[in-house]
Amino acid sequence: MARNSYELGVGLSEEHAALADSVRSFAERTVTAERIRTAVEAETEAKFPEFWPALVGQDLLGLAVAEQQGGLGAGLLTLAVALEALGRTAAPGPFLPTVLASAVLSAADSKAGIEVLPGLLDGSRTAAVALGEPFHVEPEPGGYRLTGVADAVLGGEHADVLLLPAAIGDETRWVVVDSADVAVAAQDSIDVLRGSARVQAGGVRFDAGRVLDGLDERRVRSIAAVVLGAEAVGVMSWCVSTASEYAKTRVQFGRPIGQFQGVKHKCAHMGIALEKARAVVWDAASALDSGDDTADFAADVAAVIVPDAAVRVAQDCIQVHGGIGFTWEHDAHLYYRRALSLRGVLGTREDRTNRVAEQALAGVTRASVLELPDAAEEIRVGLRAELAPIAAIDDEDDQLVALGDGGWVQPHLPAPYGRGAGPLEQIVIAQEIKAAGIAMPQLLMGGWAVSAVVGHGSEQQKRDLVVPTLRGDLVWCQLFSEPGAGSDLASLRTEAEKVDGGWKVTGQKIWTTVAQFADWAMLIARTDPSRPKHEGITYFVLDMSTPGVTVRPLREMTGSALFNEVFLDGVFIPDENVVGEVNDGWHVARTTLAGERVALSQKMEAYASDADLLQFASGRELGPVGKYHFGELIAESQAVDLIGSRIVLKQLSGADVSTTSSVGKLLGMGLGQSISEFVVAELGAAGAVAVPGQPSDKAMEQLIAGRATTIYGGTTEVQLNVIGERMLGLPRD
Repeated sequence: MARNSYELGVGLSEEHAALADSVRSFAERTVTAERIRTAVEAETEAKFPEFWPALVGQDLLGLAVAEQQGGLGAGLLTLAVALEALGRTAAPGPFLPTVLASAVLSAADSKAGIEVLPGLLDGSRTAAVALGEPFHVEPEPGGYRLTGVADAVLGGEHADVLLLPAAIGDETRWVVVDSADVAVAAQDSIDVLRGSARVQAGGVRFDAGRVLDGLDERRVRSIAAVVLGAEAVGVMSWCVSTASEYAKTRVQFGRPIGQFQGVKHKCAHMGIALEKARAVVWDAASALDSGDDTADFAADVAAVIVPDAAVRVAQDCIQVHGGIGFTWEHDAHLYYRRALSLRGVLGTREDRTNRVAEQALAGVTRASVLELPDAAEEIRVGLRAELAPIAAIDDEDDQLVALGDGGWVQPHLPAPYGRGAGPLEQIVIAQEIKAAGIAMPQLLMGGWAVSAVVGHGSEQQKRDLVVPTLRGDLVWCQLFSEPGAGSDLASLRTEAEKVDGGWKVTGQKIWTTVAQFADWAMLIARTDPSRPKHEGITYFVLDMSTPGVTVRPLREMTGSALFNEVFLDGVFIPDENVVGEVNDGWHVARTTLAGERVALSQKMEAYASDADLLQFASGRELGPVGKYHFGELIAESQAVDLIGSRIVLKQLSGADVSTTSSVGKLLGMGLGQSISEFVVAELGAAGAVAVPGQPSDKAMEQLIAGRATTIYGGTTEVQLNVIGERMLGLPRD
């Protein structure tokens, strides 16, 4: 049975899903509510929680440690999967700080790891890593002396071993120190389940072998961003599911509070934040595991997105619960405290965001590359050979015919209109067409029309309409929305009356894209007013040259006219132009083959993009606020790309991606708006006038046109309803 994509967590493979299930099942059995509450009320924090031996027995402590060092060699991504599952419990104890220290030691080239790791892996000893300002170091014969103070060292109170930052020469390095050699004092931590400590060194001597070679400051912080971020994702996961479940069952004013849009949309935003956080942690962990040159950039993106998102989601969880969420007895505050602690350890948002901005301004980019299974290369060889003759066609029209007749335009469709391509083949086809430099026809609304006709139409409709559309010969529009039925299409009032040989249609449609240029239209009309509103609707294809069709362009706020209103005055549509069964049009409109298509991007490429953002910022002196906002947008853009990649990979695994796709679409729509708004705001007065050849010319156009992106195709508010209801299971209003 296919999993819903929302259930998959950070990891996407079956192995990771099995690990997540195993750890989550263990945690639910072992890290019980009673044990959590006992830890909360304890006067002092125990070094090892009661369940520690059982947790050690799960063999998780060595997941990110190389096999030659005694670990499992499974990598940071596998550790992140386990941490998300365990993070849902807000578990007390030294697991997180110890696995962080182990991951850092494993990544270093130092004999200290050989000495320390065995005790950490068997659970007999614990460790902690300080991430604050570096300690002062004085060299002396045969070694160094360490002096300084670190606050808020996570798990530091009971750690046997401490990894402390030290200024050695012009670099910040980490040194391994035994806790007995420094002064450690518990601090009043905001996290009441896992404390922090002050560590003070007063001239502690250590030799060169205790310095972690092969690790710079960025790499240590990158590992920390993944490890702490993964637990933060677990915190978010608990908050999202707990708030959603409460919203389903808490009744006020005679109905569940999850039916109220204010609550539903808040929960939906929580779910969106969780998907973003999972995506960037997944990418950062994968990049570090593979040794990618841009791994630190990926980790910095995760450090921008995850910690603050975890805090916001925890806050919203409390808000959804209302008064009960503010009580000591409810667990919501424990997760809020955990999120605040994790965020604090990773440093200020300004520093995290500026690191992303500085790298992007320096030309660092990270493409979202799909790691495809080996079968992709076998497919690629055959496809490349088939595409080579098409790429060699010089005449553009002839090339379009070859693409359409070969099933390349909509390859997910069944042959002969497509290639019956599954997700993997679709990805390879898209890659090879791009590599060959082949320009594909822009079907616009024709893509939806083709899917509906192939899925539900007659053989004549397929022959007469699908084939020329795929060749780029027909332009389509969609006659769905009406003045009184926008997002709520089922409330349409356009009527189709049965007459001899066909139907007489009367009504008005609005917001119809390119209707003034269209050859054919998809039309839904009410054919049986006596039935419930989702029934009694029929799907037609309409020749736009039919008498009685009047198109009136609507001038938009851009000054141009992409949209139109269309008047249908007794328009005759023959019976053979009904698609599917009479009165079954709602089903046809909602269940086309479009759902089988793999989309490689969630962004609105026709509007402002990260390429526009980078082009604008290149060579420009951004002020502190501008630089900060620039970094935020770069991180957001990266997250949108990664959600798109995860959607594709989930499709390859057979998961249902419908709700995750809604998340990607929602974020992609808003991103273009935010980029154009940033550019115009940065220009100041120059952004108020369009100067040909200057950034303001394009930016002003993108800013105004971009307001449509969160309206058409389902408004932001409708998308939030979809996410709340289908992803989180909240009740429909």
